Amino acid sequence: MPLRLVFLGRLADVAGAGEREVAAVPSIAALLAGLEPELSAALGAARIRIAVNGNVVADRAMFTLRDGDEVAFLPPVSGG
Repeated sequence: MPLRLVFLGRLADVAGAGEREVAAVPSIAALLAGLEPELSAALGAARIRIAVNGNVVADRAMFTLRDGDEVAFLPPVSGG
């Protein structure tokens, strides 16, 4: 089963859509490496939070993805 990627806020503009499906990979690093360079750089930034199946990932280097996971990329929150 593919991974479902969800891009929120300005990340949807960089990705060209709010969602996309990609082939399953074992790690977040492998996921980012398989994306186009501009999108990978934007999603890999330190201020971008990642949630898998609704749970924010604390250590993206140690997290393992599974077939069918939903991976959401959350930009920094701003506002007043």
